[in-house]
Amino acid sequence: MPEIWLNYGHSDVVLDIRAENLDQRIDSDEKTLDDPEITKKLEQIDLSKPLELVVLHNSKSIQKIISSLFMLCEQKSIPFPKIFAEKTIINSIKSGLPEGSSINEFDGSDLSSSNLVFLAEMEFDGLFGYETISTRLIKKFGTESMLSAYAKRQGNNPASGQHPSNLNEAKKFSDNFDIQGIEIVANSNGIIDFTIGHPSETMSTTKILESHAIKDIEPQKTMIISTGKDSSNDSLSTSLSSLWNCSNAIKNDGLAILVAECKLGLGSNSLQKYMEGRLSLDQLRNPTQYIDGMENLLFLSEIQKKFQIGLVSILPEFYVNKLNLISLHGIKNSMDYILKTQGPRQKISVVTDGARLLLR
Repeated sequence: MPEIWLNYGHSDVVLDIRAENLDQRIDSDEKTLDDPEITKKLEQIDLSKPLELVVLHNSKSIQKIISSLFMLCEQKSIPFPKIFAEKTIINSIKSGLPEGSSINEFDGSDLSSSNLVFLAEMEFDGLFGYETISTRLIKKFGTESMLSAYAKRQGNNPASGQHPSNLNEAKKFSDNFDIQGIEIVANSNGIIDFTIGHPSETMSTTKILESHAIKDIEPQKTMIISTGKDSSNDSLSTSLSSLWNCSNAIKNDGLAILVAECKLGLGSNSLQKYMEGRLSLDQLRNPTQYIDGMENLLFLSEIQKKFQIGLVSILPEFYVNKLNLISLHGIKNSMDYILKTQGPRQKISVVTDGARLLLR
């Protein structure tokens, strides 16, 4: 019996699946950078001036860049850079910081400081095609610009891995600020590559992600999807990107089961408003104001016309059912559901790093 481990929050859970039920395990196996290669690339950063590193989310690759940067500072006898992050992720980032460092909350009140260096790992995104530093910044700090970007979306289905025109809206937003960024491409084994520069320039890293993360496969009847890392399944809103990445590889009337802990809950105001009956699906098509995460609610309603979606999470069953998702209480329960509804011989594809892969 094959043993496959899937990320679920801070830990991994084992998927026990019979060999006769496993169609394929889909993961990224690209070569990653070693420590000297990472250090050499980081030497491009001017460490002679004060540095304020803003961490936009947490992952092993993020922690690796921070620790390598701190090691470089030690070698050059330069003070450690100041570290900033959103309040919700400060503790998780702090646990991986080197001794003698500190971290403070970043509220985004001053994006004009030339000392700011934003750090993030590039992924795919349903609205912009790619989740870059620029798209993260416009989502967090550019509500008015987001309404324009949302209006220019490429239809009502996810555009993951494409280059829709609204990606330029994110670029234009970041162009307003004299800042720097470190844009990482990674997989479950480590850092594949990273680019340093202004966020509008590091968007070119999409080409690196394209070359390593896109996989062509036959359409699948049944798929179990893990996001691959905690920061990509800490809320329902973030975890849905992994579903969008795999949606074009799932057959009509198929079944996709998303494994996402969602310890931070729904993760967006639009999902919360929908649960409370203050936002309807009809309002999503031509809104007069942008509410964070509304694209995911729109995409979900469209994707569900094509195939069923199950969710393994800690979300209350009321939330899951309200979204017309199948509530599954654990990874074993998901296997039992598949075999019961689709037959004991059903072949299943398993995606172990859904946030960093694009299937088509």
